[in-house]
Amino acid sequence: MKVIENVDLRPFNTLQLPAIASRYCEAASVDDLRAALAANGEGRVLILGGGSNVVLAQDFDGLVLRPLLRGRELLGDDGEYRHVRVGAGESWADAVAWTLEQGWGGLENLSLIPGLSGAAPIQNIGAYGVELEAVLDRLEALDLVSGEVREFTRAECRFGYRDSVFKRELAGRVVITALRLKLPLDWQPRLGYRELADALASTGIDRPSPRDVADAVIALRQRKLPDWRVLGNAGSFFKNPVVNTDTYATLRIAHPGVVGHQQSDGSVKLAAGWLIEQAGWKGRDLGRVGMYERQALVLVNRGGATGAEVLALRDAVRASVHERFGVDLEPEPLVV
Repeated sequence: MKVIENVDLRPFNTLQLPAIASRYCEAASVDDLRAALAANGEGRVLILGGGSNVVLAQDFDGLVLRPLLRGRELLGDDGEYRHVRVGAGESWADAVAWTLEQGWGGLENLSLIPGLSGAAPIQNIGAYGVELEAVLDRLEALDLVSGEVREFTRAECRFGYRDSVFKRELAGRVVITALRLKLPLDWQPRLGYRELADALASTGIDRPSPRDVADAVIALRQRKLPDWRVLGNAGSFFKNPVVNTDTYATLRIAHPGVVGHQQSDGSVKLAAGWLIEQAGWKGRDLGRVGMYERQALVLVNRGGATGAEVLALRDAVRASVHERFGVDLEPEPLVV
């Protein structure tokens, strides 16, 4: 373990934003984490994984700590689920690909999502009708107060839509070190997401395998989302807003084309990308940043942008959508 001073964080965030960390350290074990935190004392700490859900708006005067704990292993099965442990420092996309290589289904809808596995529960990542909470059994995390590793059951994670207890009460109080995932032995494809179902139907495959579903998901993501290594981005920049049925009915009268999906609790989840496109931002730039021409929900760095420029575009898009639809958009990434 080595602490480096004055490190440029541009390579460590997918928006490719410039920021300098006064101190930087990579931890390959729980003991490394403990040692780095002890040496830092009362100084500021930023836990940074793959940097796929963060806006670095300024330099960070403190320790940037990257938990790069590796490891992927089959723990066994209980007759219903296959249990797999994945270290927090493993690439999530690589971990999904590894399970598919073993012939294990369960994670295919979450293929090609960028970032490290340890960040997945914080955001409760989701795609194509599946969220992490559906496949997580429990996780391991280092308690920064006691210094002990403790387990959190799925219920204790208190998952919500792009939300968890780790974004709220436990923010900055624990570091996730490993995930324990449960993959069904009696696998069935989850094709409730219309676009995915249509993509698979177009292939003519009647009984898709986990690999078939993953291939369809990957093709959809590559068609709609830019590769962050080529064009800096943080994936979907805004959450899909959730409104009550009365608000949705009013919106449909004023805007008949509004896209909404009924939720189990009776609320309606609006398509943020549609709102942004209708507000005139799809493919439109503001300085060196813009909303992607293939998917209005994705904010992109056209080259050399700063965090301040990202925040200016964020605010402009939110203001436009609110002015036209009376709906508030909530950004997904954490601003540092």
